[in-house]
Amino acid sequence: MIRNRIPDVVVRRLVTYLRVLNDSPLSGGYISSAELGDLAGVNSAQVRKDLALFGEFGKQGVGYPVKELAEQIARILGADREIPVAVFGVGELGTAITRYLVTRKRLNPSYKFIVKALFDEDKRKIGSKLEGIAINSPLDLEKVCPPGDIKIAIITVPASAAQEVVDRAVADGIRGFLNFAPVKLKVPPGVRVLYTDVTLELQELAFYV
Repeated sequence: MIRNRIPDVVVRRLVTYLRVLNDSPLSGGYISSAELGDLAGVNSAQVRKDLALFGEFGKQGVGYPVKELAEQIARILGADREIPVAVFGVGELGTAITRYLVTRKRLNPSYKFIVKALFDEDKRKIGSKLEGIAINSPLDLEKVCPPGDIKIAIITVPASAAQEVVDRAVADGIRGFLNFAPVKLKVPPGVRVLYTDVTLELQELAFYV
């Protein structure tokens, strides 16, 4: 499968290209590799090289059709289909993320990431709802989400609980994780984890200001 041979850095650039194209006012027009590269922060040669990995999308001397290229990149990324998401940890951060995703979907019905399940260990929260979505115990994951139903999990639990939650989620067939817990997770081959730590990012920025 070609996606298994694509470097992570190319995938990240494709995500940026897609955002640029989706935000472009030229949805019915064309964009050159130089224009796309300038907006994405790379040079035009890199744009052409990245896209050439997946086929021929543009017309020489004209550029790339914005709408069609966005659709092709979304298809390449697998972002052309609805993707069910579960949030583990419904504290302040998990609540904010859930509300953000639900609002995005409400404002833009074509938004592909849909919060299908919420989990928290706090017995006071279990059984209640957030944005109309029931909050369940992580112990009930298999009952709430049959294996394979959820594609991506967002982890906002404390570091001490993160590995246990991920192990349970992996056993349920979840293969993609966005981890906000400040801990390195161990996952089997074929499972992808992206790490986000607001404190680390702020500490890095603090050096420059």
